[in-house]
Amino acid sequence: METVKINRAAEYREKADAVWKVSWVKRGRSIIGSAIYYLVLLSLSFVFMYPLLYMISKSLMRPQDVADATIRWVPKMFSLQNYKEAMVALDFWHGLLNSVIISFGSAILQVLSCSLIGYGFARYRFPGQGIFLALVVFTFLIPPQTIVVPLFIFFLDLGWVNTHLPFVVPALMGHGLKGALFVLIFIQFYRRLPNVLEEAARIDGAGAMRTYWGIMFPMAKPAMLVVFLFSVVWHWNDLFEPNMYLLVPEYFNLAQSMAFFNGNANLNVQQAAASVSVASDALGMAPTLQNQIMAGVMLTIAPILLMYLFTQRYFVESVERTGIAGE
Repeated sequence: METVKINRAAEYREKADAVWKVSWVKRGRSIIGSAIYYLVLLSLSFVFMYPLLYMISKSLMRPQDVADATIRWVPKMFSLQNYKEAMVALDFWHGLLNSVIISFGSAILQVLSCSLIGYGFARYRFPGQGIFLALVVFTFLIPPQTIVVPLFIFFLDLGWVNTHLPFVVPALMGHGLKGALFVLIFIQFYRRLPNVLEEAARIDGAGAMRTYWGIMFPMAKPAMLVVFLFSVVWHWNDLFEPNMYLLVPEYFNLAQSMAFFNGNANLNVQQAAASVSVASDALGMAPTLQNQIMAGVMLTIAPILLMYLFTQRYFVESVERTGIAGE
């Protein structure tokens, strides 16, 4: 009996050792896999975070810290003076108002108009539907630079130059910046909805517009969020169309103000550098406005960063539900 007990104890011990080894092997593989996973994520995030951290670091430096070759990231003294000067140079609050009107106004109108157009293409059949859909895709493929001259003449004849109308009115008509892409996003989303929703609405006596506005449109919240955020970001960062239609500083958005501020800053630096003497007290004090330029860039992108921080979770969920890839 004692021999049998000893043998059973030895078997149990061997099984426990085997289980312990297997568990440690699995745990080790899991730790290694997680380490590789986070290493890849950190490497990718560093590629995107490096420019942002660089701008923040330079924007908090004084001119002598920027010109000091021994200072890379942390200045000898943090200063917010660059942001004050950049806000004055950019006319920040006026430019912010123009950017909000162009970006958010166009985005809201594109959500409403493109959703209605996408619903019509996705849920109804009408003569010439394929031709009209091909024209929508065609407007998406044609670069805006190829038609900017006739568009400018057209808006000039209407008296819309130096106003916000060249951005708002096309958005109201389902066009504007990337409007065709937004129509395609809504088409893809509405096609995935079940037909029983519209059949139930018809049984209850709802017409086409009531069915769309009361049932189908509220269900398109994921697509609406994606279109809204894309439209806001693209209008906010766009510089080509504002430079064509907004020729007076009164209507400049932040992107335009930043472009002119950058050019004037570089010109001032060159003029100041030409006048600097080679005296010993001037060494290491080369004039630069890089810190002010970085502060201006941070002020320009700060509203978009804040908006994305608050909507990141819903944006990712919406992209997954709408099936968008490659954006």
